[in-house]
Amino acid sequence: MKIKKSVIFFSLLALIAPSISFAVEPLSKTFPDIIYSNLGIAALAIFIIAYIGVITEEYTNLSKSKPVMLAAAVIWAIVAIMVKHHGVEKEVLEEALRHNLEEYAALLLFLLVAMTYINVMIERNVFEALRSWLVSKQFSYKKIFWITGFLAFFISPIADNLTTALLMGSVLLAVASENKNFIVLSFINVVVGANAGGAYSPFGDITTLMVWQAQKAEFFHFFTLFIPALVNFVVPAFIMSFAISDKTPDPVEDHAKLKPGAIQVCLLFLVTISLAVMGERILHIPPFLGMLAGLSILFFFSFFKKRKPEQNEFHDFNVFSKVAKAEWDTLLFFYGVIFCVGGLAFIGYLSIASVELYQNFGATNANIAVGVVSAVIDNIPVMFAVLTMDPNMSQFQWLLVALTAGVGGSLLSIGSAAGVALMGQSKHYTFGAHFKWSWAVALGYVLSIWVHFLIG
Repeated sequence: MKIKKSVIFFSLLALIAPSISFAVEPLSKTFPDIIYSNLGIAALAIFIIAYIGVITEEYTNLSKSKPVMLAAAVIWAIVAIMVKHHGVEKEVLEEALRHNLEEYAALLLFLLVAMTYINVMIERNVFEALRSWLVSKQFSYKKIFWITGFLAFFISPIADNLTTALLMGSVLLAVASENKNFIVLSFINVVVGANAGGAYSPFGDITTLMVWQAQKAEFFHFFTLFIPALVNFVVPAFIMSFAISDKTPDPVEDHAKLKPGAIQVCLLFLVTISLAVMGERILHIPPFLGMLAGLSILFFFSFFKKRKPEQNEFHDFNVFSKVAKAEWDTLLFFYGVIFCVGGLAFIGYLSIASVELYQNFGATNANIAVGVVSAVIDNIPVMFAVLTMDPNMSQFQWLLVALTAGVGGSLLSIGSAAGVALMGQSKHYTFGAHFKWSWAVALGYVLSIWVHFLIG
């Protein structure tokens, strides 16, 4: 199995997202008509067109970074024209740009470390060995359905929902790649489990991590989402399990072993994450500093391993080669999103959206709607936009939006990177196949929200 790194790191974004708020007052606060101007509308239209390019990547083969990068440059050029036209001091523009640049710089540094560790773990056969072990066990189709679902639910807070979904997907394909009914239902189950699993951990998914790093909820309070997230996964899984056979698939021979140093690398990755989390909580330093410290430890680990003559497996091992394999399309996509949303916020569109959505619609209804929207639009820009709006909400409501934005993507196969990735793994798992069971996923979505209110 070869895991596509282009989707592995989506959910690692939030670990380094700093406290997000308006860097400066929106231009619309001083010039109310600016959002209705031709230039303002043009900036909004450019972002919409760019994002259409993002969501149609599967069909156009145009990498997602290209449209948003261009849109970011054009939007800020429009902003600069507005600033000059209205006589606003250029320092205001510089401050707004600096704020977005600082956010992206922290993101870039953190993700380089995270990507490097995952690349090393892939090279050391960590995921291959786990897949091989699962495939070698003779379980019935129904047991495999539940095992892979629960593994997705509990592994995703650690390995991220995309890596988990791809890993479980490869197990399912190795067991019964041509059993259409089993593959479709199991893939849906894995997507729901992986997305739900990331929702109850403060560093398990984009949504929870962004809310945590923005200091909208305390670290341990995220674990109150465990039961709602479990309900979100178990309800559709229980319904779909009745359509799974109790038969046992044919045995599969699959032997993959861990390479030397694999366990140590996994432990170092946990240490690195701990440095990032504890550094932020105890010393109040940005998480990327802890991650870079962890990268230096990996460098030392590689250095000393290569000095030992008996460690032949490490002679050609080069950490910098793993850094070079970072998925730059993903990194530049994040740049485009941050600067596009930041530009629109500076003009004043997100201020209006915040009033219309959260003040007029109500926090609960708005946060539930955010989850539904995330089934169509990736939850990265959705959550980033909500945090940039910075509505005045209680911690309970921030936890609700973290839950809904995280699990809402399971409603459609295109609603999360995990779903999109699995669509590429099997010809049987399609948008239509997933949509046939969306009613069951939606039931889990509704009940998880109900449970959140019940225990909140």
